[in-house]
Amino acid sequence: MRKIQSFVRRSGRLTLEQKMGLTELWADYGVDLPKGKINLKHLFVKQQKIILEVGFGNGDSLLEMAIKTPDRNFLGIEVYEAGIGRLINEAHKHQLSNLKIIKEDAVEVLTNHIKNDSFNRFQLFFPDPWHKKKHHKRRIVQTDFLDLLSRKIIKGGKVHMATDWEHYATAMMDTLENHPYFKNTQNNLIYSPRPEYRPITKFERRGRRLGHGVWDLIFINEKT
Repeated sequence: MRKIQSFVRRSGRLTLEQKMGLTELWADYGVDLPKGKINLKHLFVKQQKIILEVGFGNGDSLLEMAIKTPDRNFLGIEVYEAGIGRLINEAHKHQLSNLKIIKEDAVEVLTNHIKNDSFNRFQLFFPDPWHKKKHHKRRIVQTDFLDLLSRKIIKGGKVHMATDWEHYATAMMDTLENHPYFKNTQNNLIYSPRPEYRPITKFERRGRRLGHGVWDLIFINEKT
């Protein structure tokens, strides 16, 4: 896989609750990576379909989905410590048993620690657009990343991406449409309406008030 990272590890002062999420509560919600593959069957209390979300930020939407959809298991991957600590603390308050967190580079995790055919849906909501042309190579949505996803998502599983950057939305659409294994749930080159399961975040609401658009893309994995 490519060595160029699609993220920057942000650091800063953590609140007491965030620190507690990263330390005292980590054993309940955090996943320490093994040398080999993660045994997803032993990771969750119940054996249910698993949704993977990469780059969940402060965790608001992932938390809401885990609360509202108890018949699904959710695995989140993020490197932003404040967001991880916050999400774990909130998950503890709600006593969730269907949410687990990995604090590491998603490409490294998927490549080395996840078995093929592990997930029913992959989610990537509002990733860093790396809007400068010279930084486009850092965007996570590239053909090699989709190659990797096609192996980790079950046949018939879905990829759901959303962005508020129109240029990135166009690039995502082109990359997905041109991949041999992914098929648009809409007609070719047509974006999807926001499904009810994807919560509207406060940042998205603010963007809408400012007249910013949001583009959802939902594709089915039709690997052979």
